[in-house]
Amino acid sequence: MFHVVLYQPDIPQNCGNIGRSCVAVGAKLWLVRPLGFLLDDRYLKRAGMDYWQHLDWQAVDSWQELEQHLGDRPKWFFSRYAEKLVWEAEFADEDVFVFGSETRGLPESLRTANSHRCLKLPMREEVRSLNLASTVNTVLYEGVRQIGGIGE
Repeated sequence: MFHVVLYQPDIPQNCGNIGRSCVAVGAKLWLVRPLGFLLDDRYLKRAGMDYWQHLDWQAVDSWQELEQHLGDRPKWFFSRYAEKLVWEAEFADEDVFVFGSETRGLPESLRTANSHRCLKLPMREEVRSLNLASTVNTVLYEGVRQIGGIGE
């Protein structure tokens, strides 16, 4: 199924909720360090509740290490700075969805190098950003809709 990458996430509750969404659709969660919390953080566990033991996840030390693991799988980068809306993309099984931290977003270097693969959710200009867990959930279920089902 899909791969969800959280690039240097800051908030354990978001990570726990995203982990739960990954379990729901059969996606693998990747965490790129440094993280703004410990992996045994009680908030992470509380948000992930009793689903965390079912989650396929892995933490890596760098973007380069992540790329070694993921190989040439297609990657989509999500940013409020993107020009293209998520609805304009065509997702496929094994696609990688990359999200930045809650406080900094994706680094400009990743956005620039992958500008043709950057997507955003529509929102009014009065809103600076959406909650990371909500955004990941929306993107995951758009992917599920496009490919016609969830992973087993």
